[in-house]
Amino acid sequence: MRVLSVDLGTSNTVAVLSAHGRPPRVIEVDGATTMPSAVYANEDGGLVVGRDAERRARLDPARFEPNPKRRVDEGTLLLGDVVVPVVDALAAVLRHVIDEVSRQLGGARPDEVRLTHPAQWGPARRNVLLAAARQAGMGSNLVLVPEPVAAAAHFTSLGHPIPPGQALAVYDLGAGTFDVAVVAATQQGFAVLAENGLPDLGGVDVDQFLLEHVGRQVSNRDPAGWQRLLRPESTADRRARRALQEDIKASKEALSRHPQTEVPMPTPFHDVLLTRVELEGLIRPSLLRSVEVLAGTTRATGFTPDRLVGIYLVGGASRIPLVATLIAEQLRVVPTSLDQPETAVALGAHLVTREGISMRTTTVEPSPPQQPTYTGPLQANFPIPLRPVEPPKRSKLPLLISLAAVLVLAVAAGVFLLLPSNDLPSAESCQTEGTKDSQGFTDCLRQLAGDVADGGQCKTGDTPADVTCALPQSYTVNYAQFGSREDVQTLFETQLGAMTEGDHVVADWRGNGLGGTYRAGVKDGAGVLVFTVADRPIVGWVTRAPARGSDTTPDSLADFFTAEVQPGT
Repeated sequence: MRVLSVDLGTSNTVAVLSAHGRPPRVIEVDGATTMPSAVYANEDGGLVVGRDAERRARLDPARFEPNPKRRVDEGTLLLGDVVVPVVDALAAVLRHVIDEVSRQLGGARPDEVRLTHPAQWGPARRNVLLAAARQAGMGSNLVLVPEPVAAAAHFTSLGHPIPPGQALAVYDLGAGTFDVAVVAATQQGFAVLAENGLPDLGGVDVDQFLLEHVGRQVSNRDPAGWQRLLRPESTADRRARRALQEDIKASKEALSRHPQTEVPMPTPFHDVLLTRVELEGLIRPSLLRSVEVLAGTTRATGFTPDRLVGIYLVGGASRIPLVATLIAEQLRVVPTSLDQPETAVALGAHLVTREGISMRTTTVEPSPPQQPTYTGPLQANFPIPLRPVEPPKRSKLPLLISLAAVLVLAVAAGVFLLLPSNDLPSAESCQTEGTKDSQGFTDCLRQLAGDVADGGQCKTGDTPADVTCALPQSYTVNYAQFGSREDVQTLFETQLGAMTEGDHVVADWRGNGLGGTYRAGVKDGAGVLVFTVADRPIVGWVTRAPARGSDTTPDSLADFFTAEVQPGT
């Protein structure tokens, strides 16, 4: 079994491989254990990644993006005169990794690929990551692992067990953001109890603090020249700005090892001496905010910092000495860290069992301060292998809770709305079209429509819809019964074919004795969600026309479907 774990970070990407029964090892890509997550667009539109991208950036920095993951919500990147979808940029980074892994495996490919992601990432962002992995040729056996869960697994491998009912705080200060999560051990694995973060704190923000500090010391020598560095217009200015950014970053890293260093400056500015004391003075307020977030997130779970199993520092920027110092001073807990905190998440993802991965935050009842144990019910949603054409599953926890409540009421009333019964059409009877009522419903379509059919807003539809129903908020739902599943697939592709903005949301649904899959997409403010049934040629599709003041997204379509349209809701 060949298993590859990839932590696609904001600044650097780390890959870990285990094969042929050997222990997991960090893969060296281009001769180093960390590969820059950077992309550069050639004039012909081809993408170069990693250290080669950083070298090309010196030629034309406008074609360079050092942190594509930080722009995951933007859809596209403008690199010089080339428009690059974010999915393509991330796929190029992942493709370079998988190609190197395949080379080291003698041409073979991993049997399973695990991709880590921030715990706060919702379906849309996870879809981008999965789409990039598939485009990169990573295969169909993809598993998503929340970063704090992976970090907790790695923490235990260092000889720090987390007994069931106890928790660990993961302090993740990466290049792009700061994230904190409290992760509890369960009988099955790990669950994220609480999560929070600061979007404006990361390694690149520390670099910006240093750049501004250097500017205050040298800009009076040539104010106009300094402004050209800050807002480059020519290729020469962009090259000078890129070189300065690299030197600033290198100086920051040097100050984690030495008390002082020098920043080389472009002409006409003189080199600047930086000390660790100066750096700490610049970043102390922001790091104090991060410690406050850490403490608040911990308290939200019912634990206190001193009752945790530990506080684990991960992410490259967490090696700044002031991070551990402030946590120890403010929380009276000495955190645990590594010499290479960038590798902790990728190594940990390898150690999590498939059954022990929790995709969603768990809701917990806070424990009393004197008994900081994990007393709340674990309501985790565990992932399964993903099919080649599907983005990740949406969490169905809130829906399952709602369905359970409805089921209890239905049983009490003697009406079985959510379970198949002898009164509901069978899969066999739905293979051929039955008699339609005055609204256009067959028995099979009425089962799919559920309560929508009783709303009084349905009528016989135009082709291809048998029934069209008006819904609140400018939504419409259509239902149709076809002669085969192939006809359903044709409608599925027709309805969604033009919905090309962003990423589609895909999930399973179940209710009223039926089950299937839905997919939602948008374009130009309009949205479509198509829901199919696993064993019958019936289908429904929810549409929403562009509406003033509304922002239709695949997620909002999915939320409306589960609340208003899904049978049994």
